[in-house]
This record gives sequence, structure tokens and C-alpha cells, in this order.
Amino acid sequence: MTKYVFVTGGVCSSLGKGVAASSLGALLEARGFSVSLQKIDPYINVDPGTMSPFQHGEVYVTDDGAETDLDLGHYERFTHTRLTRLSSVSTGQIYQAVIQREREGGYLGQTVQMIPHVTDEIKARIRQAAEQSGADIHIVELGGTVGDFEGIPFLEAIRQFGQEMGRRSVLYIHLTLVPQVGVGAERKTKPTQHSVKELREIGIIPDILLCRSSRLLSRDMQEKIALFCNVTPEAVITARDIETTIFEIPRTLSDQGLDDLVLERFGLEAPKADLSDWDRIVQILRHPRQEVTIGIIGKYTQLHDAYKSIDKALIAGGLPHESRVHILRIESSTLEHGDVERHLEPCDGILIPGGFGARGLEGKIQAARYARENKVPFFGICLGLQCAVIEYARGVLGLEGASSTELDPDTPHPVISLLSEQRAITELGGTMRLGAYPCALLPGTKARTAYGTQEVSERHRHRYEFNSAYRSRFEDGGFIVSGLYQEKDLVEIIELREHPWFIAVQFHPEFKSRPRKPHPLFAGLVGAALEYRRAHRAEVRSASATA
Repeated sequence: MTKYVFVTGGVCSSLGKGVAASSLGALLEARGFSVSLQKIDPYINVDPGTMSPFQHGEVYVTDDGAETDLDLGHYERFTHTRLTRLSSVSTGQIYQAVIQREREGGYLGQTVQMIPHVTDEIKARIRQAAEQSGADIHIVELGGTVGDFEGIPFLEAIRQFGQEMGRRSVLYIHLTLVPQVGVGAERKTKPTQHSVKELREIGIIPDILLCRSSRLLSRDMQEKIALFCNVTPEAVITARDIETTIFEIPRTLSDQGLDDLVLERFGLEAPKADLSDWDRIVQILRHPRQEVTIGIIGKYTQLHDAYKSIDKALIAGGLPHESRVHILRIESSTLEHGDVERHLEPCDGILIPGGFGARGLEGKIQAARYARENKVPFFGICLGLQCAVIEYARGVLGLEGASSTELDPDTPHPVISLLSEQRAITELGGTMRLGAYPCALLPGTKARTAYGTQEVSERHRHRYEFNSAYRSRFEDGGFIVSGLYQEKDLVEIIELREHPWFIAVQFHPEFKSRPRKPHPLFAGLVGAALEYRRAHRAEVRSASATA
């Protein structure tokens, strides 16, 4: 029988419930159990696909085309599980399903209410995801903070779930904050006490407390929290602020016995966790052999969560080279005012990520031009490919006014155009080209060499594509189409023939990168950037010596 772990949060948001749930999943996998994870978000949007990156951060996409919360990215990076649209639940989805069933007469004339109809739908979604995965242990993270009005139906549902399944099958973990106050940095337990009190008033008694703190809690503090919150001192675990990387967290939680507590509650026995993979990753990031700087030329650089998966993929891309990747975020609109070289000269590699809309586009195009002309390693993703195509059309092929029809419907050279199946679509949510599609790789190309295989599967999220009517002109002009979705003859990967590393892709490879299995294109970018750094810095030193 599947066991269930529910992770809730209190005191304030952004304490790291997603990373905590992911780290627990990693620990349980290291003990020999299969795990699955699920995120419940108490917002009325059906999914985050139509939400601004400034409000919500990146939209993570699964193989089956679900647009989900970024925490699902943590789940897949920390564990071996492959998530689906069932792994992401929102209030909007729940209400939509309940109302649809009522309209169809599915409730046989009953008065439809929050309890039991809405809570029953929530519980059904949890069971459905667990059954689909077939995992030994299903971990559910509840978004928001205890006390939020919109989270009450979900808390009631997981309370009922525990009552129905029994104490040997359900465990509750509550993540709280132990803040430091005053010049003496005195830590206070009262916020944790109040948060647990509020949770207990709903009917949920937490079994384990994860207390976010800048340093390990003393035994006295553990005992004080345990006394007021009705848990054992051993069940009060410090979710300590990490120094180098979040990949330290599985080890820090294991050292405090989190996985032992969970398995003991479920009556499960297993060998101790082998965390050597995580220890190796942390060791490289703490003591790298070399370092490199990659510039991300983005539209949402003010909010780091907007490029969460790209950041993690770049860090993972440095691991095969035993290198630390420094990420330099450059707002693309700043490049539209000139002085491009001053902004980009510190970069050993340039990455242009995805995005939507016209703002900052010309700055991204300038970055692509700089990388092409100066032989700086370049990687374009989604809109990044489209910018590289527009720049090449204008700067090399002489197609004046070339653009994307998304940005200029009247462009004389629509080198990027709307997918044919998108032209009749009027709704925005969940209607893009989404999810995993196969991509055939051309022999003898950098992409084929990097992947080491004839075909790959990558995840997409876009409406616009390279216009194949221009393909022959680009190929005659030095472009290489190195990856194709053959069923519809869509261009997926392009390269430049006379460049050490200039690759752009229409898909989102960052969604498939893992710290224990870095994506080959990100590893390739970092490797090329290291080569560029060595050669470029040597040229600078030589010029200085000559002067």
C-alpha cells in the first residue's frame, strides 16, 4: 500500500517547501524506495501558464504537456521520478471539475458543497497521481501558508485523508521559520508555536517539524519546540540555510535523521542512504578546478525564479568539467541603447532564454550578433533561437526588416511565423505547442556529437517556429539545420558552420537537465566557454605584455 507524506508551511512563504519535499524524495530513493511527488497550489488559475513570470517565476513543463509550478522542476532534479499533469493540482482545476460534474448531473441532484464534494475531488486527485506512479511513497506539497483563506479546503482534505488512511500510512511534515531578532541575533520559537497551533486547530497534528534557521537549533530549543508543539525533540529538525548549493540539503537532513523518522513511522526498514552522488556534486561546487562566466540575456532578470531551471542546468553543465558556473544576468533592454561590448565582454558564453513579447527583443538580437561576430560560445533557447535567426537574416543574408510575425505582422521577411495549427486558436491557457516531441539529429553536427544519439525527445512551450520557406536561403548562407521534428518537417536545432559553438534550439532542454545527469547541450556550452576563456584570456595577457 502506498504511503503518503504531506508537506505544509507556516509563518511565511518562500521557506523552501519544494526543496524540502524534493530532498526527502531523494533520501527515500537512496534508501531503496520509489517515490512520486505532487504539488497543490491554492490559486484559482487552472495552471500558471498565463501568469506573469514576475509574479510566479518560470512555468515548468512536463513530458505530457502540463504547464506547472516551478517546484515540479525541483522534484525531477532531485529524484528519478517523471511527473505528469496529475502531479500539479490547482484550485482552478478542482472547481472546474466539480462545476463540470454538477452541470452534467453527476451529483444526482445533491446540493454541491465545499465538504464533501470539493474535498472529495482533492482527495481523488491525490490518489489518482499516486496510483498512476505506482510509487511506494507519495509526497504532496501544499502551496501557500497555513492560515491562508484559500488553502482551507486543501488542509481539510488532507486532514480527512489521514483519518481515512490511518496513522501508519500518512505522515505530516510542517515547515516553519525560527527567526533571529535584534542585534544579538536571538532566535525565537514563538512563530513556530503559533503556526503549529493554527494547524492543529484545523485538525492536523504534525509529526515532524522542519524549522528554517540560519544555524542548527540547540538541544534546548528542540526540546522547547517539542514541548509546545507535541512532538519528540528528535522530530524537530533544522532546515538550515545552506552555504554553497541546495544540493547540500539531502545530506543535512539525513544527518539529522529525517528519513529514519519517516520510515519508522511507516514501519519500513531499509539500508542507510548512499548519498555519494550528492556529496560529489557538493564537493565540486565547493572546490571547483576552474570557473567560467555565462551571461543570461533575459527579459525577467529582476526575478531569479523566472529562469530557475536554466540556472540549475548551467550549474549542472559545469559538473562534468569540475567547474563552477558564475551566472551574469543582463537585462536585454539595456543592450538596445548601445555599448553592447561593455556589457557582454565579461561573458565567456552567452545564453538567450525563452520569453514572449516585443520588450527587450532587439537587445537579445544584439547579443546574438555579438556572439556570432566575436566567436563567443552561444546557446539560444526557444525565443533565443528565433532571435538568432532574425539576426542572421538581417546581418548576413541581407533580409532587411526580417522579423517574427509575433512582433511585426507586416514584416517583409517573416523568418519566424506562427505554427499552422495555432492560427485558429483564440484561448491562451494550455494551447501552445506543449510537451515532449522527438527530434532527429543530423550526423556530423555539434548537436549530434553532444547528444551521442540519432534521436532525442525534448519538451516544448511555444507558438512560433522557424519559417521553412526560408530554409534553403539560410542553409546556402552558412546555417546548419541539425535537428528536425520529421513528422511535420519543423526546424528544432540550428548551428553556424563557421563558429566554435553557436547552437540554438526551439525546445526547452533545461527541463530535462539533472545534477546527476547534466544535459549535454548545457555541458557542451560550458565546455566551449571554458575553451573560449582560456584562449581569450591568453590573448588579453599577450596584448598586455606587448603593450
